[in-house]
Amino acid sequence: MILSIESSCDDSSIAITSIEDSTLLFHKKISQENDHSKYGGVVPELAARLHAIALPNILEEAKPYFKSLKAIAVTNEPGLSVTLVEGVCMAKALSISLELPLLAINHLKGHIYSLFINNPEVKFPLGVLLVSGGHTQLLHVKNYDEIEVLATTLDDSFGESFDKVAKMLNLGYPGGPVVEEYAAYGRKSNFKFTVPLANSSKLAFSYSGLKNQVRLATLAELELNEQAKCDICLEFQTTATKHIVQKLKKVFATTHFDTFAIVGGASANQHLRGEVDKLCKINHAELLVADMEFCSDNAAMIGRCAIDAYRLKRFISLDDIDVNPRAGY
Repeated sequence: MILSIESSCDDSSIAITSIEDSTLLFHKKISQENDHSKYGGVVPELAARLHAIALPNILEEAKPYFKSLKAIAVTNEPGLSVTLVEGVCMAKALSISLELPLLAINHLKGHIYSLFINNPEVKFPLGVLLVSGGHTQLLHVKNYDEIEVLATTLDDSFGESFDKVAKMLNLGYPGGPVVEEYAAYGRKSNFKFTVPLANSSKLAFSYSGLKNQVRLATLAELELNEQAKCDICLEFQTTATKHIVQKLKKVFATTHFDTFAIVGGASANQHLRGEVDKLCKINHAELLVADMEFCSDNAAMIGRCAIDAYRLKRFISLDDIDVNPRAGY
């Protein structure tokens, strides 16, 4: 079995995964959402202190599996440096005390492997839309090592823009679920937002302009009542998703994917899933999505990714493992 640790942002998580058949044998995650909600976003130093409390508590529950462990896996990139350090320090201590090899796992690659939790088979190659609080990327994943970035955001990410809109409307944190909830009660109204880069041939994403449109709309309202908030959320969510679909259409016009996937915390958005599913059906591509419980950051996806890393013998020494907050692939 492999023990995996995830602490890249504000979720403390540990998992145990079977090497033989990729079965998830143990998984626990402690979210810090309530602790950060009063600040409207993640406070890195607070997150690190909470990891220092939560991770040892979860590890205590995983002790019965220690005798069957063959490796320790940990997220070391990308993420918040002060929170990544908490997980890496624990992984190093376990590696030394249990005399087990280390596997350093890229957090973004872990999101791709969230599609295959409890599944020994992976479906590569595939196209992937990765949408999270920190990233919006379109990827061509050929195998564990070969990941081509086809498009990325020029500024804000899809998930980050939801958080910022929620903050502007005083809806709370995290913004993704609450904006989606408010959008469900929205109606077609006078709020009209333009789709970013609609007339640009550039294959890229951008959300700073759309975010500013929401800001101006809130300032123009003399009384921002609950219905107005719902209407703004609906128009924002619709426009944010149209932007992604427009760019995906450009890719599907030149590249065929037998399998396409949406991963990352923001992939839980049902409107986005529905619109991408329509596009995949038109282009005869199978759409894969992770189970809702594994969309956000978790150690189960890190553990599933670590299975392939273990088979490929991608071990790393104690001296070489380090945190890389801004790493890509």
